[in-house]
Amino acid sequence: MNQEVAVSGTSTRQFAVQLSATRRGARLARLLATEQLRSWGLPLDAAALVVAELAANAALHGRVPGRDFRLRIAVHGHTLRIEVTDARGDRLPARPPATCGCPAGSGYGLLLVAELADRWGVEDGPGPCKTVWAELALDAGR
Repeated sequence: MNQEVAVSGTSTRQFAVQLSATRRGARLARLLATEQLRSWGLPLDAAALVVAELAANAALHGRVPGRDFRLRIAVHGHTLRIEVTDARGDRLPARPPATCGCPAGSGYGLLLVAELADRWGVEDGPGPCKTVWAELALDAGR
């Protein structure tokens, strides 16, 4: 179910959707986020890449059979916050070092998120879930 909320009197906008924890669900998360950001008149490139990576991680590393993941994007003031909540609270992502030396095809996604986002992190809960989030400043330079 898609959900958009605009809180009157503030500059807060929210969009949330629950998707299957599959590659198709991850792709759909990126497409839906891109369209939502476009409708809000916001920059797309960095945010779309962050959504794609976090959703792909939820489908690959956070998947529990029969459980979905949730994408939430919110704008408050000059900050875009992207959150992806998956069902594997027991598998927390580690912050990759800048000189990762990771094997090809693995481990570079969070480096990309760290480069594109101004801040990112992980929150536990609600049990048994975790939420990986990233924030991007919406300034004239982006």
